[in-house]
Amino acid sequence: MHSKRNLLALLALAGLGITAHAQPAAADWPNKPIRWVVPFPPGGAMDAIARTLGEKAAKSLGQPFVIENKPGAGGNIGADFVAKQPGDGYTMMITSIGMATNKPLYGKLNYDPVKDFAPVSLLAVVPNVLVTNATQPDVKTARDVIAAARKAPGKLTYASAGNGTSIHLAGEVFTSLAQVEMLHIPYKGSGPAVSDLLGGQVNYMFDSITSARPHIESGKLRALGVTTAKRSSTLPNVPTLAEAGVPGYEVSPWFAVFMPAATPKAIVSKLNKALLDAMKDPEVAKRFETIGAEPVGSTPDELAQHLARESERWTQLITERGIKLD
Repeated sequence: MHSKRNLLALLALAGLGITAHAQPAAADWPNKPIRWVVPFPPGGAMDAIARTLGEKAAKSLGQPFVIENKPGAGGNIGADFVAKQPGDGYTMMITSIGMATNKPLYGKLNYDPVKDFAPVSLLAVVPNVLVTNATQPDVKTARDVIAAARKAPGKLTYASAGNGTSIHLAGEVFTSLAQVEMLHIPYKGSGPAVSDLLGGQVNYMFDSITSARPHIESGKLRALGVTTAKRSSTLPNVPTLAEAGVPGYEVSPWFAVFMPAATPKAIVSKLNKALLDAMKDPEVAKRFETIGAEPVGSTPDELAQHLARESERWTQLITERGIKLD
């Protein structure tokens, strides 16, 4: 009993409780498999990035990453699950722009995107690309889209994978900066939206490069501009939308890793290094290229700052444009 009281007193006095227990755990980490939560279904860019990096980082850390897909509610189900896990270094999450947009979109969340997570690293950006059906003869550039939209305000349509997705938000930024009115048609996922675009039921889409690329290469869709500040190495001949007639345009759908907030900094740092090293591997670079992902990488602090900037930007846009969920 005395020894227990003495230990508690020592910890309280010196404030070394966390350090004393975390350091051995961090030094020994990882000594078992690490659960990597993907809050969306298998098959998309997010899932591919996690599996690619997990396979490579496992070799340097000496333990496997076990990918668990926990889809639903725009990523909120997976995020809420991870937020409530112990900060022992054995649960992590890949996430995306939803970390910045879900709070203004959903109003109330069961977790706090900032307080409940420890940022680890930005991983990659996967550009969206403005595409149209290649059978449209009069639409060769983004300027053509703007001109057509000004002639028929509110008549031209653009599809998205659902309200509040990066595909939708890319369209909202476009119409806002170009000062045009276009009708947004939300679908339940990118697949059905692309099908209707190919079928001529909708005019345009700001699709993920991962999804659009096969149709662009087959000649069925025409790429008019990428949403990122720089051209995509996947589609180097396609201009940015800023180059193509919308000055200041930039939407960069990003992917990043977070852990539960209580995770020791030493573990976060060790995971950060393993992920950054994995992204330098030629095999990873080749796999990223096939899905149109541009490696980024960052420090934990840089990711925290990035999330703060993105949250401010998208909260303002979602509020100003009155964007609501389906």
